[in-house]
Amino acid sequence: MNAISLDATDCRILTVLQSEGRISNLDLAERIALSPSACLRRLRLLEEQGVIERYRACLNKEALGYELEAFVQVSMRNDQENWHEHFADALREWPEVVGAFVVTGESHYVLRVLAHNLKHYSDFVISKLYKAPGVMDIRSNIVLQTLKEDTGVPVGLTPETER
Repeated sequence: MNAISLDATDCRILTVLQSEGRISNLDLAERIALSPSACLRRLRLLEEQGVIERYRACLNKEALGYELEAFVQVSMRNDQENWHEHFADALREWPEVVGAFVVTGESHYVLRVLAHNLKHYSDFVISKLYKAPGVMDIRSNIVLQTLKEDTGVPVGLTPETER
């Protein structure tokens, strides 16, 4: 997908929505100094263009009992046919995996995994991850402290503004 050209008003709309997803159109319009109808028109266009994919709530993982977070590097045996597709299909079924990325470097994948505790994580690794087709090696990095976590996307950042 090619990057969509956004003006300053679009950037302000997106910035506000990323931190306050439940803001009313009236409050959003007031915040960015637009009429409610113009604000809604721009919002709908951003949705139609696919800039805004969906609206969702950010949940507190600790409040839901997830005390352990890990980033797991997974290396695969690539001598099997369709090894990538088989592994991708398997990991989509695992609720513990909240993020999965194909990466460069020593491993093929990095997974972000949430577990209630060390036993839950150990059970996940032994009963699911090691049994997945083609898995050769895993390396776990347990999160000790989160310094920054933001699900937002930088808006209006261009190579020119980074200098």
